[in-house]
Amino acid sequence: MTHGDHLMRRPYVPLPAPESVPTVDARLASALGRPQHGDSAVRRVGQSLRGLASPGTKEGGEQGRGGQEVRLPVPSGRVVAVTSIRGGVGKSTVAALLGRTFTHHRPDPVLTLEADAALGTLAVRMGAPSVRWSCGELARILTPRMDLNDITGYLVPVTDGGWLLPAGQGRVGPPLDVPTYRTVSLALRRHFAVTVVDCETLPGEVARTAMDTAHARVIVAPRTAEGVGGTRVVLDWLGALPGRRAIDSTVVVLTSNAPDMTLDLRTAVAHLREPGVTVLPLPYDRHLAQGGPIHPALLARATRDAAVELAAEALRRALRTR
Repeated sequence: MTHGDHLMRRPYVPLPAPESVPTVDARLASALGRPQHGDSAVRRVGQSLRGLASPGTKEGGEQGRGGQEVRLPVPSGRVVAVTSIRGGVGKSTVAALLGRTFTHHRPDPVLTLEADAALGTLAVRMGAPSVRWSCGELARILTPRMDLNDITGYLVPVTDGGWLLPAGQGRVGPPLDVPTYRTVSLALRRHFAVTVVDCETLPGEVARTAMDTAHARVIVAPRTAEGVGGTRVVLDWLGALPGRRAIDSTVVVLTSNAPDMTLDLRTAVAHLREPGVTVLPLPYDRHLAQGGPIHPALLARATRDAAVELAAEALRRALRTR
């Protein structure tokens, strides 16, 4: 039985439309403060002066090879799964950066899908003021006859373009299960050029399913000894699987959550590269570190460059996978 047959034969259960729920409590939203720029004022002045001295420089790398590769055509919808071995390391931040980067560079539809129902932060990081429909609710009403216009009516439009589907409404509730994830991801990915999935942490069952069914995988690791060591264990496990598909389609993002990380960057990158993966550092960014919605215009230039490079690497691997 095909996936379409499964949707056709499932009995239709009418559901009342869920109410919109703010992603941030109004009492906290008023206390967020003014968003900081990722680069200090001194650094921005220096960048402006260098730009005046070298007017031909490609700002942020966005017009270079990386930006061109992010725009590569896809034969069918590509899925990029983002996960980590523990929470609080910037997994949802990386997923949001990827979703916004693909949306900025591509002319076709891009979806960012949250597959982490444990009070995830993706909707906040994507700048959604409120959420309504979630994965579980959408899974119960999907039919093969739905086109893109039908589906986007249940999604959250992102300010600068693209779409978001949250895993929940920011409340404690039942976890997202594998059948629900499969139903939603298989039904939606054919409508979007790229779907970025913010998974739960490994070794969760939904995370393993998302990683197994994705065209490319991104593992987020903190720049700490325990973070790098634990991620290396996962990479060795992927490398031991039959064939090279899993490890060859994996990119590691090494995050810095403070400006003065002490673990040597070259040593950490070299240790993670040994199984045969590409490792991309995501530098400390004041704007990302303060939490709340990500404003692309306030990201540090190095962060924008890193996001474009990551999107290009992930899409390159996704295009190799059928």
